[in-house]
Amino acid sequence: MKETPLSNCERRFLLRAIEEKKITFGTDYGCCIVELGKTRVLGQVSCELVSPKLNRATEGILFFNLELSQMAAPAFEPGRQSDLLVKLNRLLERCLRNSKCIDTESLCVVAGEKVWQIRVDLHLLNHDGNIIDAASIAAIVALCHFRRPDVSVQGDEVTLYTPEERDPVPLSIHHMPICVSFAFFQQGTYLLVDPNEREERVMDGLLVIAMNKHREICTIQSSGGIMLLKDQVLRCSKIAGVKVMEITELIQKALENDQKVRKEGGKFGFAESIANQRITAFKMEKAPIDTSDVEEKAEEIISEAEPPSEVTISIILCGNFPRDYLYSFLNIFLKDAPIVLSDSEEEEMIILEPDKNPKKIRTQTISATQEKAPSKKSVKKRRKKRATN
Repeated sequence: MKETPLSNCERRFLLRAIEEKKITFGTDYGCCIVELGKTRVLGQVSCELVSPKLNRATEGILFFNLELSQMAAPAFEPGRQSDLLVKLNRLLERCLRNSKCIDTESLCVVAGEKVWQIRVDLHLLNHDGNIIDAASIAAIVALCHFRRPDVSVQGDEVTLYTPEERDPVPLSIHHMPICVSFAFFQQGTYLLVDPNEREERVMDGLLVIAMNKHREICTIQSSGGIMLLKDQVLRCSKIAGVKVMEITELIQKALENDQKVRKEGGKFGFAESIANQRITAFKMEKAPIDTSDVEEKAEEIISEAEPPSEVTISIILCGNFPRDYLYSFLNIFLKDAPIVLSDSEEEEMIILEPDKNPKKIRTQTISATQEKAPSKKSVKKRRKKRATN
């Protein structure tokens, strides 16, 4: 007995399940989109010169902002910070800012007066679970891809150069911390990495480990009220180390490819990363058309075609209307077609043809009322027969 073949839906599901994480960059530096399955996060980095904090006069400022809009999921309420949003923002700050992954002292321009403020805005485009992993990857990728304007200091004057005047300067990044989420089911009996939205609804607890490729744990957080053993945490840390190595290699490869395309002058940006099959699925390929002998073919078709039949137009005249005047008037619009003039009450019909004299034809026309109506003589004979009877 033959095995049951897989359907197209099952085949697509399996192929999507083993898909690698996707990273695409925008046309500007510091803009990227990270896809983890169906979860999509847009990261955008911006900078400006501001006054430093009083207790840290020689350090720049890092600011992270994650937004959950109704476009990603209808459950998110606009204009209100939910508990989930507050927890995710705090976890991002602990993972990226408190881990000292960026050299904030290199962001100082004038000590105590001017420093760079780096702002990382993260927008959740589609929610299918595991927001913190996608957001942490998008944040670190956008920071690695970002270039700030170059500056020069002469005395008290700070000169800011445009990208056309001087090449922008990348940020000084020490390491890349990445979050890896673990979901526990049935009081820790089952463990799942990278849970989706439905799996997060039924899980008993969640463990998030932020680690870099050197296997240094930057932060760790457990939620859900589940008690975990030491062996479970060590097992999750080993798995997180392997996942972080894979993701770090993927990030470095994506950054190198984007830098190579920009140097070679190739096409880059979000529009170029979209597969053509999705847009031009019903687009037909252009076929070359030879228009050199169009006139000859048109003449052949006209010569082989049958000539059109003669058109006769009948016009009924009422009253004493001059036929010669009517013929000359109609001949302006109908040059070659014969014209038939007739009267509704008379039997005379005149056929007018071009370049010929008009012909008179006598015809007998009997209306329908005359055929049905009996004559007066037959009515008188019937009355006489009735009187004699």
